[in-house]
Amino acid sequence: MIKLVATDLKMQFEHRTLFEAKHLHFCQGDVVHLRGDNGSGKSTLMKILAGIQTPTQGKIEAQGFQPGPWWRSDSLLGKALYLHQHPYLYDGSVEYNMTYALPAPLREQPDIKQRISESILHAELGHLLQQNATLLSGGERQRLAIARAYIMQPKLLMLDEPTSNMDKDSQQLVLNMIAKLKHQGTGLLISSHQSCELTQLCHQEWKIAQQQITTSANVTSSYQPLSTIASSQSEQTKQEQQYVSAN
Repeated sequence: MIKLVATDLKMQFEHRTLFEAKHLHFCQGDVVHLRGDNGSGKSTLMKILAGIQTPTQGKIEAQGFQPGPWWRSDSLLGKALYLHQHPYLYDGSVEYNMTYALPAPLREQPDIKQRISESILHAELGHLLQQNATLLSGGERQRLAIARAYIMQPKLLMLDEPTSNMDKDSQQLVLNMIAKLKHQGTGLLISSHQSCELTQLCHQEWKIAQQQITTSANVTSSYQPLSTIASSQSEQTKQEQQYVSAN
């Protein structure tokens, strides 16, 4: 099974402990909601798992992956894809950014060409393909970053507040793309400090509180969309009116 396993993990900044965890495992097919207050270390944990940042203490193993190239000294890099809430984009067109990470021969393979077409459709970026990516709005940039991940089809994907500062239309597009990745078996670690429609996709929870990371499985989100709440309240009002009329 493809997974990352962290043991005796600890992260400190000078003499301040940010978080500790005895054991964490993130597997292909997992869908995990990473919770915690601002500043609790959610982004730092994701960067550690991605091999971008080194923990103060502990060991992280990548299991079940194909061996990396001989010149890559860090065995974690490239195993789990990390998307920051403000994704980095190259100075070039949207189309260029979508396919930059793909070797040229791969871009002509039928299955890859199909995924590129699907990602453009799902992210609604067709009218922006020739625009410079650095001129995109925040929501468009995030849609582009997730479309790029959709093309790459990673085994493990970590999303750092992927719908923050987005309008409702962009949030729905991102939600749909992440749901498709879940359906395709991608392991997802989704950072959000509050429950939302996105976290309803999750069946596990990691919580950072009081410098400790705790985990739980088979969680059920208590989130209710406003439309559902309004509908429920309307139905309750009708029932009360019928009761009053009957009496």
